[in-house]
Amino acid sequence: MMDQAENLRKMLKKKHSVIARTIAVVSGKGGVGKTNISVNTAISLSKRGKKVLIFDFDIGMGNVNVLLGVDSKYTISDFLEHQIPIQDIIFTAPNQISYISAGNGFDNIVELNREAIDRLLSELEELQYIYDYIIFDMGAGATKANIQILLSVDDIFVITTPEPTAITDAYSMMKYIVLNEVEADHRLFLICNRSEREKEGFQTLERLQIAMKKFLNKEILILGVLPEDSHVRKSVIRQVPFLSEFPRSSITEYLEKIIQTYLGEAKLAMHSSQSNPFIRKLRSFFER
Repeated sequence: MMDQAENLRKMLKKKHSVIARTIAVVSGKGGVGKTNISVNTAISLSKRGKKVLIFDFDIGMGNVNVLLGVDSKYTISDFLEHQIPIQDIIFTAPNQISYISAGNGFDNIVELNREAIDRLLSELEELQYIYDYIIFDMGAGATKANIQILLSVDDIFVITTPEPTAITDAYSMMKYIVLNEVEADHRLFLICNRSEREKEGFQTLERLQIAMKKFLNKEILILGVLPEDSHVRKSVIRQVPFLSEFPRSSITEYLEKIIQTYLGEAKLAMHSSQSNPFIRKLRSFFER
């Protein structure tokens, strides 16, 4: 039987005619369920026949591998510092999700030399030709290490809860993105997690949507609400995604509805191989 690295080498030879859509999943504060949403979003897309790569960008605190049930032997640090081939730091989860851990490798992203930058961008671009979606599970807040990813991706999922602090921090995060983006082409999508009632969740999202339009003149798209559900806690304890463990639960239905809304709302016009704004924006950042 071929090992995982050999399978990945073969997969990397098969290129799409379009490049992957890049999504950053972010929150203003920790503890709102961001990683759970990232992982289950990836599984939902995979169930629809899409090739998905999750990049765990919660530097030093990442736990995507725990929910996916994979052991991340190597991280992006090994790729950057020890010349480990990209296919050797990509791990495959049981749900056919591919996974890369950032580890602490991006703490000094602004200090990378030209050779390392060129190698990183070249491999990221190569991965975009292989996958349909690359999901960056970001750390909470806006740090030097993750802000450029946020300002380069196609779409941003902003996760909040009905708690006042979570709402305030989500607004602050979106404000930071809007005020710092060079090109006003980011699409911000709102999800309210852990709402006691669906109505309460939508009221939370609508307040944020109105505030962004009024004060920043930015249209924000509402994706939906994920109410409190005991199946989420059970799945976390079992270290498996709830979409896999409880496929007929109400929380799975809500998440599937959110993903369908995302795909329908966007009608995602995939970029051609000649047009790659994600790599272009990253390169522009490094060349400043």
